[in-house]
Amino acid sequence: MNLAQLLHSAARRLPQAPALAVGTRTVASYAQFAARVARLAGGLRARGLAPGDRVALAMKNCPEYYELLFACWHAGLAAVPINAKLHAREFAYILENSGARLAFVTPDLAPAIPGALSLGSPDWRRLAADAPLPVADVAPDDLAWLFYTSGTTGVPKGAMLTHRNLLFATQAYYADIDRLAPGDSILHAAPMSHGSGLYGVPHVAAGALNVIPESGGFEPEEILALITAHGGVSFFAAPTMIVRLLASPAAGDADLRNLKTITYGGAPMYVADAGRAIDLFGPRLYQLFGQGESPMTITGLPQPEHAARTHLETCGYARTGVEVRVVDDEDRDLPPGEVGEILTRSDCVMAGYWRNAEATAQALRGGWLHTGDLGSLDAAGYLTIRDRSKDMIISGGSNIYPREIEEVLLRHPAVAECSVIGRPHAEWGEEVVAFVVRRGAVTPQDLDELCLAHIARFKRPRDYRFVDSLPKNNYGKVLKTELRRLATA
Repeated sequence: MNLAQLLHSAARRLPQAPALAVGTRTVASYAQFAARVARLAGGLRARGLAPGDRVALAMKNCPEYYELLFACWHAGLAAVPINAKLHAREFAYILENSGARLAFVTPDLAPAIPGALSLGSPDWRRLAADAPLPVADVAPDDLAWLFYTSGTTGVPKGAMLTHRNLLFATQAYYADIDRLAPGDSILHAAPMSHGSGLYGVPHVAAGALNVIPESGGFEPEEILALITAHGGVSFFAAPTMIVRLLASPAAGDADLRNLKTITYGGAPMYVADAGRAIDLFGPRLYQLFGQGESPMTITGLPQPEHAARTHLETCGYARTGVEVRVVDDEDRDLPPGEVGEILTRSDCVMAGYWRNAEATAQALRGGWLHTGDLGSLDAAGYLTIRDRSKDMIISGGSNIYPREIEEVLLRHPAVAECSVIGRPHAEWGEEVVAFVVRRGAVTPQDLDELCLAHIARFKRPRDYRFVDSLPKNNYGKVLKTELRRLATA
């Protein structure tokens, strides 16, 4: 089934329902949205693009992003979403590697991508005025979304996500997170090129409203105001975004009656922060674990468990229709409690990496996606992520998991953020270094005493570096490679 049929089905059922809004202003009904998508699809094909061709979308959050995304699918093309915050060098690499036949940009990004078609330009207006095209027939395993991994440790790889993959993720949203209906809405507070855009698809299928903030991004006060303005509001957020909402002066007086669900993931949510979020938002949080190769859909911790404050140190259990294993170095299953690599298998797992057969064979060996994350399953099937395998510290022959230390450091009220890495040591192999962002007075001795009260002595940091901020990529993940460089400089 072509994913564009989800939109056209909603438009037939609910032609006058609001589909797209900017802030509090509706800009398209479902009938208008679907008609515009059909015309854009016709325009794309009229430019000589053929089914299977790739179209890059390097755009800030805007209604046109969704129009183009569904137009690509309608025309049988594959979208290549690119985060608008990337460097021009990164844009160039993705465009070259993907072989994109055409690129669209918001006007502010036009200088970074020569030759791209800019929204609002005469070429754009002509494209949107073309004759409508019937929905293309596609096979379930045809490419729909070519997602380039964040590349925190090297060159990004293009994860090939098919119509089958994204339809599975949509159905899993209904099964595990929320049923949706007309009158509900999704607020695109995070980049639509990533998780927020993916979770807009089940909202489109349900005839719900997609809301883009006027700012085009994440401003805590604006987000809190839009929760009040719209009905049945859900949104996807990285943990750092939730922490910023908690710190907003507007949070205490916010009217949250219209808030339905906040799904969060993409980076660790520390237990202390989860507790503060539950205090503010109530039983409206859903934690997910996924990655670009199995987007948003490996495990989940549902709203009732947040309400009961149980298993907050875990990332939940396998999503509906998803299998999860924890294995040793030879891919043998490990017993409950033992740490190994996390593997997953489902119809959400990518078809492979674009033009990279070697990396595909390595990641999908044995028919399972090897995530590169380390974790353990308990007897009930709850998954606890320890760390990325490359982030584990080995000191004196003992394995040390940075997240365990980070959880302890965040217990201190003066610690706003922290990240722990390993630094080469002549005698022990590696030693532990903690980078800490303070929000009050705290000394290395204070933090050392805290660690000694909660973890083994050999795990405590040997060096505390106080910094103004932690380096992060465009999805809010801490760049530990940069911290390792700083630690050895």
